Amino acid sequence: MSARTGLWTAGAVAALLVTVVVAVGIGPAGLSPAEVWQVVATRLGWGEWLGVAPPGRLVDGMVWQLRLPRVLTAAAVGAGLALCGVVMQSLTRNPLADPYLLGLSSGASLGAASVLVLGVSVLLPVAAFVGATAALVMTLLLAAASGRSGGVGGPSPTRTVLAGLAVSQLAAAATSFVIFLSAKGDQYREILSWLMGSVAGATWTSVAIAGGAVLVLGTALASTGSLLDSFTFGDTAAAALGVPVARVRWLLLVGVALLTGALVSQSGSIGFVGLILPHAVRLLVGAGHRTLLVLSALFGASFLVWADTLARTVLDPRELPVGIVTAAIGAPVFAALLWRGRQA
Repeated sequence: MSARTGLWTAGAVAALLVTVVVAVGIGPAGLSPAEVWQVVATRLGWGEWLGVAPPGRLVDGMVWQLRLPRVLTAAAVGAGLALCGVVMQSLTRNPLADPYLLGLSSGASLGAASVLVLGVSVLLPVAAFVGATAALVMTLLLAAASGRSGGVGGPSPTRTVLAGLAVSQLAAAATSFVIFLSAKGDQYREILSWLMGSVAGATWTSVAIAGGAVLVLGTALASTGSLLDSFTFGDTAAAALGVPVARVRWLLLVGVALLTGALVSQSGSIGFVGLILPHAVRLLVGAGHRTLLVLSALFGASFLVWADTLARTVLDPRELPVGIVTAAIGAPVFAALLWRGRQA
């Protein structure tokens, strides 16, 4: 690791830690970083050892039960989506690729809408994950059935993308049909809020699911930098380097899909994180995937935490779905990146 890369990584880690502490303190009742630290240290059993006074019950409840789970869930979702975006853009050699390219978001939306209209919202995370997984299976089967025009790598990236788009449109149509046919009263608002993305209802269970998925699947994906570098010049070049192209591509696509499905089950469909963060980080550190994967995850975590903080404070006491904020920030930023690339 070069000194420059090390500095960027250390800076990104420090920025994420500061982001989490500051974001937890922001709200109708503002809290200082010292108060946040009081609660965390006490809850982790470090209070007596560090000489930290126990916090009041109200402060403890605000931090530990309400704000900290939400902030940590947002960080995990942001990190995972950015990481998946890097992998998808590399595998498909498509700069417009994002984690939802294989129809995962639409599949998850169909599963979520189905349980919401049935009035069993407790099953929403499970239904969203099952829907995303079903969309993945349909996409991979359709891509495989479309022929082996990709040569050494099986179905080409273009065919895989087209299969994902077809499945996405089918699932989106089915979601609209379910909503039109069955949704009543407040179900429309509940479904719309989920479709736009939100971590408002995050609990420590959400942290465990999203954080655990990022820790296990995200770590595995982040360790594939050398393999992704080999895909830069195409499947033939990767095969010449000894990479089993078809097997690696399918394994990485399945890993991305499982991670995205776990994240979407907790947050809904949050756009632009997996699209713009990889491009922004490339401008800072270049296209080497070993560094790009790690920094994209770190910056993605900080980005989504701040986006969610804006979502819950900018129209206080009302709250925006975080997907609206990421789109409002992401679209102009992506346009600026495209313009910069054109100028270059």
